[in-house]
Amino acid sequence: MENGENKVRIQKIIADAGIASRRKAEELISSGAVTVNGRKAKLGEKADPYKDKLIVAGREITIRKNTKKYYILLHKPRGFITTMNDEGGRKCVAELVDEIPARLFPVGRLDRESEGMLFMTNDGNFANMISHPSTHFAKTYRVTVHPRITDDQLTKLTTGVIIDGRKSMPASIRVISSEQERTVLEIVLEEGRNRQIRKMCEAVGLEVARLKRTAIGPVKLGMLQPGKWRELKPDELRSINAYQKKLRARNEANGQKVNKISKI
Repeated sequence: MENGENKVRIQKIIADAGIASRRKAEELISSGAVTVNGRKAKLGEKADPYKDKLIVAGREITIRKNTKKYYILLHKPRGFITTMNDEGGRKCVAELVDEIPARLFPVGRLDRESEGMLFMTNDGNFANMISHPSTHFAKTYRVTVHPRITDDQLTKLTTGVIIDGRKSMPASIRVISSEQERTVLEIVLEEGRNRQIRKMCEAVGLEVARLKRTAIGPVKLGMLQPGKWRELKPDELRSINAYQKKLRARNEANGQKVNKISKI
């Protein structure tokens, strides 16, 4: 590769091209699915997106300067999987945003039976800001569980339970309504492990009947209907930047390692 001022980390190039999020791009590089000028790329390696030939899983990356960045808020319905394609023919969120003239990817995930707010973008930096574990970006959920929750179960969920061999971070939980055989909760998490809320509830003997994400950081789903999407407004993007800056300061004050993430 030639030396030049345009060299950036390969995972960022992949994310900026809309192929995958930066974390997923790192997995692709580690698995050997990425080549640069005919040789396998290494994690942490840099390349020139305008001069070097990058191929990801057999597909060449094309980077255009000044490509418009899209920041999409989608209301994911139940029954759709959070991916851009599926070999098994299952419905994917890509179908819901196919009129957008850019290659988007989802930021984070919602499992097939969950619904609600999902960001989609072609900006790898934005995706990294929201989903990187070091940022602790809060996500808010409305969760219906069976049977009625007890005080002991509520305390355990709030303070953390063991799932997949590791204790979950403390969560903010509010009881919205409670009946004889069900409870509706508002749960705010600052970590995003796979099927986390379902596993947390299962660990204390509760079954999740419905799970809906209603907010990511300072941005709320609002009245957007299932299957519909809209672009984030400029003031929402500004609020995300301000929120990320506040989180970074808090995390650094607590002595936590925080990756440097540029604002959008």
